[in-house]
Amino acid sequence: MNRDQPFLEAEWRHLALLNYEIDPLVLAPLVPAGTVLDTWEGRCLVSVVGFMFLNSRIKGVPIPFHSSFEEVNLRFYVKREVKGEVRRAVTFIREFVPKSAVSAVARLVYNENYETVPMEHRFVGPDDQTAEAGSLRYSWGHPPMRSVMEIGWDAPLSEMSAGSEEEFIAEHYWGYSVQRDGGTVEYEVKHPQWMVARAHEARLTCNVADVYGAEFVDALATEPSSAFYASGSLVSVFPGVKVEA
Repeated sequence: MNRDQPFLEAEWRHLALLNYEIDPLVLAPLVPAGTVLDTWEGRCLVSVVGFMFLNSRIKGVPIPFHSSFEEVNLRFYVKREVKGEVRRAVTFIREFVPKSAVSAVARLVYNENYETVPMEHRFVGPDDQTAEAGSLRYSWGHPPMRSVMEIGWDAPLSEMSAGSEEEFIAEHYWGYSVQRDGGTVEYEVKHPQWMVARAHEARLTCNVADVYGAEFVDALATEPSSAFYASGSLVSVFPGVKVEA
């Protein structure tokens, strides 16, 4: 596989990001080998992220009946130093999509923890680059145990401030996934910086223990410490490379 060419290209649009402070001891067993937890102002964070996958292509080829769909994931933040470069990254705990083929490919290629469930979304607002107010809702799972994440904002989209929490959450351009043998695969993600708007309301409604595990109840059953909307962009995800211990 040519590691200089993207494996996946798509648009990620209408991102809702709900962020929660969490005890780092909860995440310690999940940290991929070769990485360490990344924190913002000394706080360890996890994020529930919902977004639209649009116009997806694998190795440049559109995927019939699978090019556009919702995704909701739970992720946290790690980093790894490579020859003096600090690679700030995300690690996914669980990911939901409505397309079984997408789950199968993600598990096969990256060993990501994908699950296929029914999903819906609702976006209310003008075009996503100039929205001064809007709302966004993602729902997933099987009735009657549907999970829902919602945000609303009432300010124009703007560039992220340097050193802000939004920048910390969104500006991670690497991913690390734990493999079946306990090793780690690293992959690069490229996209321009997103425009964002702080949410004035945000909520997650779900049975956290059933959806994510009992260890996440204390963090996710509270109000999010922050939430924002991001407009999104074209995104390229590159093939994974095994991390040498």
